[in-house]
Amino acid sequence: MRVGILGLGEAGALYATGFSENGWSVVGYDPGDVPTPSGVRRAGSVAEAVGEADLVLGLTGAKAAAAVAAEAAPHLRAGAVYADMNAGAPGLKRTIDDVVTEGGRAVFSDVSVIGPVPKYRHRTPLMASGRGASAVAEHFRALGAPVEDLGGEPGAASARKLLRSLFMKGLGAVIVQTVEAGRAAGDDQWVRRQIAQELTDGEDTLERLYAGTFKHGLRRAVEVDAAADLMADLGLDAALARGISRLHALTARPGGLHAVPLVTAELLAAYEGLPTANIGDARDRLGLLDSGISPLWSGARAVGRALTVLTRAGDNRAIHEALRIAAPGDLMVVNGQGDTSRALIGELIAERAQARGVVGMVLDGAARDVEVLEEIGFPVWARAVTPAGPYKDGPGRVNVAVAVGGAVCRPGDLVVADGDGVAVLPAEEAESTLVAAREIEADEARRRSSIRAARATDTPAGGAA
Repeated sequence: MRVGILGLGEAGALYATGFSENGWSVVGYDPGDVPTPSGVRRAGSVAEAVGEADLVLGLTGAKAAAAVAAEAAPHLRAGAVYADMNAGAPGLKRTIDDVVTEGGRAVFSDVSVIGPVPKYRHRTPLMASGRGASAVAEHFRALGAPVEDLGGEPGAASARKLLRSLFMKGLGAVIVQTVEAGRAAGDDQWVRRQIAQELTDGEDTLERLYAGTFKHGLRRAVEVDAAADLMADLGLDAALARGISRLHALTARPGGLHAVPLVTAELLAAYEGLPTANIGDARDRLGLLDSGISPLWSGARAVGRALTVLTRAGDNRAIHEALRIAAPGDLMVVNGQGDTSRALIGELIAERAQARGVVGMVLDGAARDVEVLEEIGFPVWARAVTPAGPYKDGPGRVNVAVAVGGAVCRPGDLVVADGDGVAVLPAEEAESTLVAAREIEADEARRRSSIRAARATDTPAGGAA
């Protein structure tokens, strides 16, 4: 029997070795600079790898899976089984099924790997669905792998895999977030012990999930995003899954979790000029501060990343603390308890903030020195103006979730403010909201043009016939 393996990365190499050890003729293909496992003949093309194979394993990663399958399809021999073992959405598996079975020569199986391949190698438990599931089950059971044959249509095994991924990849993300927080607080060893005692396999499982999340962040982000698509298809809220996917993607970027904000400079620039009214419409009127918080001078506008402050009424000590850590692109959002008896900021704080790159301030409280704020071009939205100065005793907190004008704002959220008021967007929703808000803006522009065109062509009453 011959198996063709497309993709000789970590999993592909382990499966190739396992089949070889069990007497199969193994031909593998990978365009990357990866080692050729012992006992495997390295093919120079996809066609060469699959041409004489009884079983073909697709282990290329979900992004390349459909394209590789399309390249392999014309070269599959009659009766061959094509098993896609990548973690992908059910729709992707059905697409690959259509590609490889066109003309009726080959059969397809959607195969999901349920467990860590580095630990169990070719004996890792599997689930298989599609017309080729029984053949896949027979071949892998002969190698010692437990296989659950689901039969049915392609996508069934993938759907179960993704449901499991919601927990396993989510658990990995939670562990990363918790250990990193513990490290920042100087308590990472204590945190690790707390997590380890809650896990069946203790420290080994913790380390596998923690290290594996960083090692395979991008691939796992794609997998969990597919799980989120499945949840959406089921009519469920996929926000948590999207967040888990985003965290995995962040671990794959230079600097990991600590260097890349969700709201990037490019995203801030994309929001420039976008009206808060369109943003509010795109978010079903959520996240808009109440009308009591308004710009202190005409033409004020700002787009920034939230630097949040919670302070006692009439006291600005925490604002001074926030200025010490402020960075370019920050927009300070202050819960001043709605107090209007004392100004939380004036021209001096505004000058300091501007020097640090802060793009504006939103105060659920009062401000002063309005003429100077306008003169220096520092935009402020506040509930009132008063000449009375603040206390500087505290207490207060910086970079915590705050409630301002009836909306919740978290550190790093996107804040857009203009003449109409202030909109606060959760960082993880900023990209999708941008698309929706731009569509609303374009639709309104089209409707205004239609109204003006209709008005221009209307014949005045009593005019020429």
